[in-house]
Amino acid sequence: MRGYGQTDSPQAIDQFTLLHLVGDVIGLLDALGAETAAIAGHDWGAPVAWHAALLRPDRFRAVIGLSVPYRPRGLVRPSTAMPHTDDAIFYQQYFQSPGVAEADLEHDVRASIRSVLLSLGGEAPARSDGVVDNFSMVPREGGLLRRIMRDARDPSPLPGWLTDADIDFYADELRRAGFRGGLNWYRNIDRNWELLSPFTGACVTIPALYVAGERDLVLGFPGARDLIANLSKFVPQLRKTKILADCGHWTQQERPREVNDEMIAFLQSW
Repeated sequence: MRGYGQTDSPQAIDQFTLLHLVGDVIGLLDALGAETAAIAGHDWGAPVAWHAALLRPDRFRAVIGLSVPYRPRGLVRPSTAMPHTDDAIFYQQYFQSPGVAEADLEHDVRASIRSVLLSLGGEAPARSDGVVDNFSMVPREGGLLRRIMRDARDPSPLPGWLTDADIDFYADELRRAGFRGGLNWYRNIDRNWELLSPFTGACVTIPALYVAGERDLVLGFPGARDLIANLSKFVPQLRKTKILADCGHWTQQERPREVNDEMIAFLQSW
């Protein structure tokens, strides 16, 4: 994924659009000599997978989205529809200004990655609707890291799906590469909306599976539950929606066996 790990991370923000990211996956297929593939993605990887399926059904025979459902192009610019209050803004809006979130998250990289992982896991405190949401609204004063470190509990020992070795690895990679590449994805939300104008109303037409945790903060986003309940309208070959009980945002880490079982069953069903 462009901007993560040891992948290329261009400085220019406009090099991280969904068209670039889908193009990267096509480039991977070409490099591997694969005519077609099934594609799976989690979180930001899910929109890449969904749009790979939307834009290139000739190269992808099936799609699996984890956490984030396919969201058809809306009628309004996404940044104008993001929730906000007098005291806080939506985290995706907070990520828009280059350098701001980088300075916040890179101040203490290990604390940042540890807090983000724990604050979105199924063990974190939930709202009254059962969703874990210690992340999505960022105080206008204080930034994201202070918010998640304040709200996330600090379990000892760590939950079974996360180890100190995991955290150390992620922290070392992010100290080297920085957060800019990943954050640049969010800085193309409006640009993606503009570029995908020709696909307004288009459906994902290949076989699909959607898996999410019942406590995932994504399910608490405005309109998310209605979208998921009606996902087959936009993904007519949706074979199954699986909501994992007591699972947070990190589906494949928190519930590896169940996620693998669902993926394998789906891939063997057609």
